[in-house]
Amino acid sequence: MIRKLSILFAGALLGATAMTAFVGPHAGVANAAGSDTYRQLAIFGDVFERVRAQYVDVPDDQKLIETAINGMLTSLDPHSSYMNAKETADMRTETRGEFGGLGIEVTMENELVKVISPFDGTPADKAGVLAGDLIAEINGEQVRGLTLAEAVEKMKGEIGTSVDLTIIREGATQPVRLQIERAEIKVPSVRHTVENDVGYIKLLRFNEQTTSGMEEAIADIKAKIPGDKLKGYVLDLRRNPGGLLDEAVSVSDAFLQNGEIVSTRGRNAEETRRYNARSGDDIDGKPLVVLVNGGSASASEIVAGALQDQKRATIVGSRSFGKGSVQTIIPLGANGALRLTTALYYTPSGSSIQGRGIRPDIEVEQPLPEEIKAQMGLKADEDLKMGESSLRGHIQGAEEGDEGSGSLDYVPPEAKDDLQLQYAYDLLRGVKTNAAFPPKQDTASAAN
Repeated sequence: MIRKLSILFAGALLGATAMTAFVGPHAGVANAAGSDTYRQLAIFGDVFERVRAQYVDVPDDQKLIETAINGMLTSLDPHSSYMNAKETADMRTETRGEFGGLGIEVTMENELVKVISPFDGTPADKAGVLAGDLIAEINGEQVRGLTLAEAVEKMKGEIGTSVDLTIIREGATQPVRLQIERAEIKVPSVRHTVENDVGYIKLLRFNEQTTSGMEEAIADIKAKIPGDKLKGYVLDLRRNPGGLLDEAVSVSDAFLQNGEIVSTRGRNAEETRRYNARSGDDIDGKPLVVLVNGGSASASEIVAGALQDQKRATIVGSRSFGKGSVQTIIPLGANGALRLTTALYYTPSGSSIQGRGIRPDIEVEQPLPEEIKAQMGLKADEDLKMGESSLRGHIQGAEEGDEGSGSLDYVPPEAKDDLQLQYAYDLLRGVKTNAAFPPKQDTASAAN
């Protein structure tokens, strides 16, 4: 799988990519095109030359070609696309979860980069960067006028090189100037806490660090809560846009003793692949509640679907995004890579998630606060719902209905306001009861 030359992705359109194995540029070549196809290609060549020769401004040839290729791919579905060399390199960095940088989580506020928090032990942490700091200059260049992505790109770089930051800090009488040496940064994809007698694990994305990070989280929870006191675990997949399919499979496998996790099915029957669990349950059979919402997509849906179908966990929250397609990344040498939808994935029961999503066993809606609705110009009775089924040109799912997929993806910043999370805690502690918890294994599923 991933460490055997295969990189498998399953991710949402928003905030993630989706791909399957890296393959050679000539793998899976289709049947030879007919003469009419070649005539159409000749028309493309004529148009290209006419634009180069007569357009009012001198066009960028590379941009023309990249745009034409992307136009062809995006006409297929929202997840197929062309990536140039830089975009391909960025994608590889994202999947590794490692890069040369400073180690800070940031956002944009009043045209400046605001530090949410530095990661423990990173160059930024050691240099004294604090949560709430506003970065006004990077290497002497004003941050105002840059996008967040552009500012982040300037702070990344080769390991061992330095970057100069000018920071505005609340309470400081003058700007704070720091020179920080870049180091290898591992982006955390897992966060966890101990909530009295419950272990809480949040998966932020599925990259190469996710399974190992989750295993470390489980070990820490076990060390802090005696086995006879531990009521169970909450696995939070809300707002997780997806990532590596191999990691989704191994995360699911951590909770399953046996049975199918997911299958991927392409155009031809011989392309079907099935992924099965191996013996061993990392949480020793303890009760498990999985949280999903409209921001839970693709790899997240694989995990939720597997644990739901295998009766290992109770799914709580709102309907997931509904992205059930897998993309193959085909390298094009120095010219980047092609990301092409080549398969759909199915839960152990044979259900397609495409355009349908995962329906929770227990639906708990998390309303959008009125002040946020007001900021967004929404009426009191309006809510934001985004899902695969609402994307223009999406592949029609075999089980997609009029209801479509997706739901609100809002998660309150304070746990006390988080209705879905509090419901999960109440289930595990016996404060609330529901016929769906714990899930009841029938003979067929138990013998899987």
